[in-house]
Amino acid sequence: MIEPSITPATVLAEGLVTLQTEQGDVLTEIRNDALLSSSLWVNIALAGLSILLFLYMGRGVRENRSRLIWAATLMIPLVSISSYLGLVSGLTVGFLEMPSGHALAGEEVLSQWGRYLTWTFSTPLILLALGLLADVDTADLFVVIVADVGMTLTGLAAALTTSSYAYRWAFYVVSTAFFLVVLYALVVEWPADAAAAGTSEIFSTLRTLTVVLWLGYPIVWALGIEGLAVVDSAGLTSWGYSALDVLAKYVFAYLLLRWVADNERVVATDEASMGAPADD
Repeated sequence: MIEPSITPATVLAEGLVTLQTEQGDVLTEIRNDALLSSSLWVNIALAGLSILLFLYMGRGVRENRSRLIWAATLMIPLVSISSYLGLVSGLTVGFLEMPSGHALAGEEVLSQWGRYLTWTFSTPLILLALGLLADVDTADLFVVIVADVGMTLTGLAAALTTSSYAYRWAFYVVSTAFFLVVLYALVVEWPADAAAAGTSEIFSTLRTLTVVLWLGYPIVWALGIEGLAVVDSAGLTSWGYSALDVLAKYVFAYLLLRWVADNERVVATDEASMGAPADD
């Protein structure tokens, strides 16, 4: 009996069937895990409410730099709601078999890799808003945002690497190195710019909030199912990330927009001074 030839169309069809089957299994896993699904739906609800609230809060913002800050901040929950819909639908979630050396070696672990795509867009927006608030140099802002993107993408590599446990941690170390660049700017360099711009008080509050919460992400990774699996529950790990997202994104954005709406004159005054001719 002659076997039918394998064509690209056959391979594609088989691949699509496999993908649909895996996505169905992932979706079933999410629905059956109350902790996991609730960690996603809560963020979808809060992101939606935040979008409506921030649109209302920004209705009276007029000055150019204030509008840029508001626009960057508004995009944070917009990116988040898109991301969490991808997670809860199973689109950006998959099963990965952990490599030898991992505490769950040989087991299939539910990976929420879509979170890293979210952070690749949302964390630069947070830094952009902070940079605009502190009126930092454009080149400095560019370097810090690029380092931030490097941090999230190498974090994604750490989460997706299944060939070697050592390589997972190697990517984790590289991601942490990028993170240190971001921390240095927030803690050492940008506060002086904020003081010169007259936004030091609110910048200090938001910087502290950001630094403390962002330190929580690598800790959750290290202790959760992706790292040492001290916490070997996908639901608890997901809640760790989700709780940090609520504070680092929505609470951060609310505090920033409330200050900008109430102190737009400070931002506008600084903006005007940038174009003023220097004294002889």
